[in-house]
Amino acid sequence: MQNKEFTLSGKHQKNIVGDVTFQENSQPKALVIFCHGYKGFKDWGAWHLIANAFAEAGFFFVKFNFSHNGIGSENSTEFSDLEAFGMDNFSKQLDDLNSVIQFFEGENEFSSEIDFSKLSLIGHSRGGGIAVINANEDARVKKLITWAGVSDFGNRFPKGKKLEQWKKDGVYHIVNGRTKQKMPHYIQFYEDFLDNQKRFHIKTAVEQLQIPYLVMHGTHDETVNVEEAEILFDHSTTSKIKWIANANHVFAMKHPWEKSSLPLEAKVLVKESITFLKK
Repeated sequence: MQNKEFTLSGKHQKNIVGDVTFQENSQPKALVIFCHGYKGFKDWGAWHLIANAFAEAGFFFVKFNFSHNGIGSENSTEFSDLEAFGMDNFSKQLDDLNSVIQFFEGENEFSSEIDFSKLSLIGHSRGGGIAVINANEDARVKKLITWAGVSDFGNRFPKGKKLEQWKKDGVYHIVNGRTKQKMPHYIQFYEDFLDNQKRFHIKTAVEQLQIPYLVMHGTHDETVNVEEAEILFDHSTTSKIKWIANANHVFAMKHPWEKSSLPLEAKVLVKESITFLKK
C-alpha cells in the first residue's frame, strides 16, 4: 500500500495539500476524490482508514484540504490559520476541487496508476454540496456519492438580527465544539454566496445531474437532518439512497481515531460506496 502527499498551488494564494492512497502496480485504477466538510480536514479521524479500504478494493483514493479550511502548515490536524478559515467561501472550494481534478488529469508522478476516465467524487457534509455542484458542471466526473450531504447552502447562514449584526461587524464567530476555538467567518463568505446563488443552488444541480448518484445518510444524523438526504434523492432522476442504521453525522467515527479498524457504521458506508462505484 502506498500513501504519498502532494502540494498544489491554489488559485487563491494558499496551497492545496493532499494525499493519495493506492496499491502500486502500474495498473490504471479508477480515481476517487474525497471532499471534506465544514470544520473538516483530510487527516480528521479515520479518513485514513477509509482511504486504505478504497485502495484495497482497487481504487486510487485522493483526499485533500481545501486551501482555506484553516489547517496550517505546521500541524496537519490543528486549526492554526483562522484568518484563512474566515476567508473561505464556496467559490474558492470549487476552484480548489477543480485544481485537484486538473492535476490528476495531467501528467504527474501517479499517471501510470490512474484511469482518469473513471473519475468519481465523494463529499461529506458540506463537501457533499461542493461535490454535487462540481459533478453537475464537470463532464469529467462519472459517478457521485454524498455522505451526510447537505441539500442547501443558503439556509445555513444567520438570519434576521444575527445577519444584520454580521453585516455591521463584518465578522461573526462560531465555537468549534472539539477545540473550543472561536472560528471567524468574514462577511465575504455571505457576499460570495449572494453573488453566486444560482450556481450554488444544490437542488438545481442535483436535478440536472446525468450521472449515477448515491445518497448515503445516517438515520441518527444530529447535524444534517435526514430530510436533506430525502431532498437530494427526490430531486435526482439518477440517484439511489442508502440509509446507515443508527449512524450519526460522522458514522460513529471521531477525532482523533486511535483504533486500527473502522466502526461498524463506517464499514457499512465504505462497503456500500465501493459496491456502487464498481457497478
